[in-house]
This record gives sequence, structure tokens and C-alpha cells, in this order.
Amino acid sequence: MNPAAYWVIIVLGASALGYFLFRAFRGLRTYFELRGKRLVTCPENHQTAAVELDAKHAAHEAVHHKPQMRLSTCSRWPERKDCGQQCLGQIEQAPEDCLVHNIVINWFSGKNCVYCGRSISEVKEWWVDHKPALLTPEKKTIFWDEFPAEKLPELFNQCAPVCWSCNVTEKFRREHPELVTDREPSDLRVRYIK
Repeated sequence: MNPAAYWVIIVLGASALGYFLFRAFRGLRTYFELRGKRLVTCPENHQTAAVELDAKHAAHEAVHHKPQMRLSTCSRWPERKDCGQQCLGQIEQAPEDCLVHNIVINWFSGKNCVYCGRSISEVKEWWVDHKPALLTPEKKTIFWDEFPAEKLPELFNQCAPVCWSCNVTEKFRREHPELVTDREPSDLRVRYIK
């Protein structure tokens, strides 16, 4: 085989590899853009519903052509599984605004803990680790993700923000009252805490 043929094979191979990598990248990007739980208003009953897009299917389609969105789960299923999925229009209009992750971050952003008064800032750092909680009207602290996602708007209207540290303290106080001693704040203690 002459040297020109080798170059042709190398160029064609590199082009095919480049095309494959480009398509694979499109699929991966589509998957990461579409995954995650979202909140929408169900067009049928006008109530909040938690849905997830079929990100795997869309990623597979994105390798070959423009993907079509479809739901993989909905909080109204299995009873309403055969709905027309008209809520997809809401996701297409504001894909980032309806993500539960972003809704939670936006709600806690700029708020202060009702116990210690500290700002619940740096909200992106607590997503995996020290997540904040909510103080219910019954004066019980709970983590926001202990409830179904579709209940979050209702919870946010009724509850107050609590930082992770105060939530742990209040939970310990509630579960082990015999081990807790409340002391009146003294000047020395107040200075030390601040």
C-alpha cells in the first residue's frame, strides 16, 4: 500500500472518530440537561405534580436527531398514566425554573435560620452535605426532602427555614430531652457564641 492510502485511511478514521465523539457528546449533554425531578402544574386538575423526563431515551435519540421529550414518571401515575403529557410545554418554556433543585435553592436563598438568625447562604454547598430544614407550624423541624416533591410549594408557604446545625440540635432535643440542659445566657456565653 502506498503512503497516500495510509493518509486517506488515517483521515477517514479520524473523521469517523470525531463524528462519533460529537454525537456521543450531544447524547451526554442531553441526558444531563434533562435529568432531575421537576414541578409542573397539571393541566388537568391545576395542582402541582412532580415529574421526571425520560432522560435516557432523549439522550439516545439525541445521538441521531433532535430528541422528543416524554415523561418517565409523574406523581399522578399510575392512575393518570395515559394523559397527553401537556405539562411538557411548561418544561420546554422554563426547563431550569421547574427543577426541584433550583426551586429549593431559590427558596432558601437570602433567608435566615429562625433559631440562630444566621443566613442560610452558600446554598450550593449544602445540596449534598449539610442541607437546611423547615420548621413546621407544629414546631417540629424536618428536612425538606422528607416529603414528596409536589408538596414543596405548600410546605414553603407554611414553614420557616432552619439551618442544618439548629435542625440537628432541635432533633436531639426532641429525641433525648433527658440529656439536654437549658441555661440562661450570660454575658460571657453570649460573647463566646458571637
